[in-house]
Amino acid sequence: MNATGDALEAARKALELFHDVAVDDDGALSFRHGDVPCAVQGMELAEGLTVLSLTCVVAWDLVGDVALWVAERAGQGLFGTLGVIASDRGTDVMLRYAFPADGLEPEPLSTLLMLVVSTASQVRGELLSRFS
Repeated sequence: MNATGDALEAARKALELFHDVAVDDDGALSFRHGDVPCAVQGMELAEGLTVLSLTCVVAWDLVGDVALWVAERAGQGLFGTLGVIASDRGTDVMLRYAFPADGLEPEPLSTLLMLVVSTASQVRGELLSRFS
């Protein structure tokens, strides 16, 4: 297995402590944290630098000034970066977090991943209470 595969395998083991995890053909992982769908992808940016990228779809099809709220909320500090995507149906909100993953064992990796996905769930609750 290569470094990217090793990092994704460690992430799978870490996530399976808390979630059911699906492994895609390309090795990417997908799971749900409550109502928040999430995916983990791996890449080797340079030799010896493997990065995992966690993306959570926090909310979708929201109506209102979601982008302003997200910009204000992002300034309050998060594990990850909030982003918005506008469509004809409304605004979608994503939380992304990328980090070097070489040598991380499943237990500390699970702590890091759970910090990010719990932030995504918290932000989802805040968004739905304001824009639903």
